[in-house]
Amino acid sequence: MTRRNSATLATTLCGTVVLGASVVVSLAGIGSAGAEEIQAAAIDPALAARSDTLQSETPAANIAPGGALILPQPETKNAVSSLETFDECPDPSICIDEYLWAAYQRTPKRDSVRETESKKVTVKKKGKTRTVTKKVSKLVAEDFTWKDQRAADKAGMSLKQYVIGGMDGGFKLKLYHTLRALEEAGLEPGITSAFRDDYRQSLAKGLKAATGHSYHGGSAHGGYGHGLAADLVSVRGANRTEQCANSDLLWRWIDAHGQEFGVGRPYLDRDPPHVAPTDGREYVAHRGKDGSKLASSDRKKHRHLAGRDEHKHAKHTKTARHMKAKVISPRQADSFGNTPAQRAPRV
Repeated sequence: MTRRNSATLATTLCGTVVLGASVVVSLAGIGSAGAEEIQAAAIDPALAARSDTLQSETPAANIAPGGALILPQPETKNAVSSLETFDECPDPSICIDEYLWAAYQRTPKRDSVRETESKKVTVKKKGKTRTVTKKVSKLVAEDFTWKDQRAADKAGMSLKQYVIGGMDGGFKLKLYHTLRALEEAGLEPGITSAFRDDYRQSLAKGLKAATGHSYHGGSAHGGYGHGLAADLVSVRGANRTEQCANSDLLWRWIDAHGQEFGVGRPYLDRDPPHVAPTDGREYVAHRGKDGSKLASSDRKKHRHLAGRDEHKHAKHTKTARHMKAKVISPRQADSFGNTPAQRAPRV
């Protein structure tokens, strides 16, 4: 996706943000300005005059009741390739929620989980045949789309209200800027998981936090409205293999540029899709304030490699000493025996 298409995507996402009777600000303005700056611009007479001029030059068919500008919907052949919504937004927070919701909707909820099953096998030991039960583990593909919906139903909310509304407002803003930058980079980001309550966390499989302690929104971290984590992948690609490869590129991009938007990966390759605010407790605990600290799994791997190198060096030194000790003169060899009888006779 080109930079021009990405700009069009951001502009047409929510239509417009209506800040007054005659002031119209496009969503693209949110990319570099905060809500406070937009509200300040709303009372600028020059901006208001510019808005009146814009409305006078716009066909009446493109003006909605209340003065909001309706942007035409671009044609697209692949609904998965772009984030597009066309609702009118009364304030920036609604546009941000719509953008994140579109990123969540377009993303397949798939994962590979390790399952263990018991099998009866026949073995021969000491000439006797026995039937024993062995546990065999394998990776299987899982579609977990139903889990968020079930948790939302249990909480009495719509799916959008549950997964997007449950996140912390400040984190949503950071996530919004990050996703827009990823979209401009052509990586087509998507969200597989956002807010999770304790019940939703209990449905998760594989590598996960204890129920109640997830930064996605566990009760130990504030619950609904305080979700400080999301799982990001790339939806770019014709098949899952290509999407996995592009997801890896997306995660590397976050490692390189995420600090600019206040978002990072606390666990690196231990839990690649997981992102969190870089000033949050989760990220600081695992990566440090500046992000230079390695995640626990990477630390263990680094220590293992360092220990292996040290062992090889020590072994090499010991062998060198041993070989050096063997290079001795014949006169020294004659004196190795402890008694005259043990010494070799001289010729």
